[in-house]
Amino acid sequence: MVADAVIYHPTITHYLKFVGTTVGRDKLLRTLQYFARFYAWYLLRTNATKTAIQPWETMKKQFGLVRKVLRAGKNVEHFKAAALAADNKTMDPVLRYTAVGRQLGYAGYLSMDLLTLLDATGIKKSPNAKRLQQEAYRFWAAGITFSIVGQLYTLWQLKKREEKVDRKEGEGVVEGKRIAKERAASRLQLTSDICDITVPLSALAWVNFDDGIVGLAGTVSSLLGVYSQWNKTA
Repeated sequence: MVADAVIYHPTITHYLKFVGTTVGRDKLLRTLQYFARFYAWYLLRTNATKTAIQPWETMKKQFGLVRKVLRAGKNVEHFKAAALAADNKTMDPVLRYTAVGRQLGYAGYLSMDLLTLLDATGIKKSPNAKRLQQEAYRFWAAGITFSIVGQLYTLWQLKKREEKVDRKEGEGVVEGKRIAKERAASRLQLTSDICDITVPLSALAWVNFDDGIVGLAGTVSSLLGVYSQWNKTA
């Protein structure tokens, strides 16, 4: 009876839906990868032994490699999303351009990242792998930048919409709730983007972030991703 109650519990069903998605598994692995990066840095700063640090360094590298394999081929999805956004003439022009820029940035990142897969897995080493990975980070930084601009513009538009709402009327109350929901989603994405952009900026040496900052920022954005995907699979 107890076993049945646990097995058929709605949370277990929800969990299975969550881990049944590639995005769900990726967000969990990403959380562990970036926490390992942060914790390895923390142990190093506190003069821990190499034996204590090594498992966390290995976790960071191995989970990063697993995620690279999982996202192979995902660039096509973003090229398609960019084409759909470009064709959507009913969308706000600013949001359309930022959506296209974001999707093309991510598509470029994943395409360059895919070209380094054989080298990363040790199947076939390439002298161009390091250069291709740097190009991948440039595309990623561009994609996130477009996303940040899009979210800031969305928040500004929501503020303008809210100023016109008459909360004394029933329709105004409904519209106010809709705006609050959209604002919360936009702020969540903006926070995630700001955390994520530390990774390519650091990798390209455009900003001098240490592994502690990058690891912590990556952990936060990963947890936000877990939260979003958990809600989507509810």
